[in-house]
Amino acid sequence: MVNPIIYDIIRTPVITEKATMLSADNKVTFKVRVDATKPQIKDAVQQLFNVKVTGVNTINQQGKVKRFRGRIGTRPSYKKAIVTLAEGQTIDIMAGV
Repeated sequence: MVNPIIYDIIRTPVITEKATMLSADNKVTFKVRVDATKPQIKDAVQQLFNVKVTGVNTINQQGKVKRFRGRIGTRPSYKKAIVTLAEGQTIDIMAGV
């Protein structure tokens, strides 16, 4: 049984060129809750995808200031987690959970 709070910790996978290149090193990138801790992220990924996580690195990404027709706005800030998987473990983020 999967804890429903886990779906709130892991928001979305990050699918960019850099994140795709990290997948060669058994690393997967996710957007996570801003207040999520590394142990919470590790437990959530292990329970959701049934894999062994060896490490978690987090990054707080501040929102950029943007201008549109003279008005100043800000993109939202978010937190990224780069999860390192054990050897032989993979996560197919293109398949639904």
